[in-house]
Formats: sequence, structure tokens, C-alpha cells
Amino acid sequence: MPPLAYVCVRPELEAATAEHASFQRALGVSTGDLDRIDLLSDELPERALDSYAGFVIGGSPFNVTDAAKSDVQVRVERDLERIARAALDGRTAAFFTCYGIGVVTRMLGGTVGLDTPEPTSASQVSATADAATDPIFGPAGASYSALTAHKEGSRAVPPGAVLLGTNHACPVQAYRVGDRLYATQFHPEPTPQDFADRMHFYRSTGYFDPTAFDAVAAAVLQSDVTEPPQLLRRFAQTFAA
Repeated sequence: MPPLAYVCVRPELEAATAEHASFQRALGVSTGDLDRIDLLSDELPERALDSYAGFVIGGSPFNVTDAAKSDVQVRVERDLERIARAALDGRTAAFFTCYGIGVVTRMLGGTVGLDTPEPTSASQVSATADAATDPIFGPAGASYSALTAHKEGSRAVPPGAVLLGTNHACPVQAYRVGDRLYATQFHPEPTPQDFADRMHFYRSTGYFDPTAFDAVAAAVLQSDVTEPPQLLRRFAQTFAA
């Protein structure tokens, strides 16, 4: 059994397949060594929580703050919470991204709101003092560029979490809970080209002005994003070596 699993929570299958490939590259694992678990089609098997050394959770057009949720979204959020609790219990490790950080924040008793969105772009993230001593985030340095595109965010660090990354637009960019659960608001896995390609699937979903597609994509392609994928590489080296 491969030591890591990518958890898919995107309804757009082509975008999910590309995201899987992005995670595989960023984690530094070989083809076939990153299983894919699609929560859109099936409930997470209980045995999976003890079958993998770690999980990486991709993004989604779902929002924790959605007023109306389908049965599938409700089930997806329940399963993501199960992964988070397993990481807190030491059964596995987990790295949640974008939509997933909202699920974890809510589970911990924090608040997710719509007042800290970021458009599709490369944002500058500042490391906190606690990040300097973290084995995953410490080597990233005092600040780095990361790719963002989200409508909601955590209003404050949830109870029990240690803030690792922040910026003015969205103060909760990354945190750790315990020593095996990580969450980022930004997307750590894609290259600029990956992110520009992903834009095609979400052209009319509110992450950017669709009439400015070419300009937004060009800005993304010109961004220098090197440290976020290294976070995932260190996550793999730490928990799935």
C-alpha cells in the first residue's frame, strides 16, 4: 500500500486529475505511489485511516459557509473531519489545503467567514515566530509567495492551533494542530502553469473576473512560487519516509 493518499474533493474530474498530478510532483513521489481517494463518489472507508502514513487534501469549489449543501457535500465534510481527528489522535498525518482549512477550523470551534477572500493570484505569506521552529515550515524562511484563490477564510486561529503563516488580506494562511495536522489557506501543490490551467475550469465561478482571464493568467504565470511545494516535500519526508 502506498504511504500517502491524495483526497479528492473536486467535482470537476479533469481538474481533480490534474491536481492529483500536481500533488504527486510536489510531494516527490513516484507514479503510482500516491493513491487517490475520491470523496465525491464514495464514503471514506474506516480502514483507510490506518492504511496510510499521511493524507493530502486538495481544494474544492465547495465552501464551509455555503448556505445550502448537498448530501454529498455534507458527507465530504464529515469525512474530512474524520481524517483531521485521526491525525490529531496520531493514527496518521494530514495536510489540508484551501477548502479543507475551513473544515478543520470549524471542527476545532473556530469561525469561517467571507470577509478575507483572495483572488486568483500569487500572494506573499509571512512566517510567524512559531513557523521558524516547525520542521515543515521552518526552512521556508521569513516570507514566500503562494498561490491563492478563495472566497472564505478563518477569521482567527482556531482553539488549539499554532499559526504558521499570515498576510494582511487573509491573516490565517497556515497553521498546525498537534504535530501531525497541517492546514493552509493557499494552494501549496501547483506550479504557476498548473494554476493557470486550473483557471479554465473555474472561469465563471467567482474567483476572478472572467473578462480579465488573460491578464490574470499572465500574472499567475509570471509569479515565482518555489517554497510551497517544498512544504509538501518535507511533509512526505517527515511522515512517509
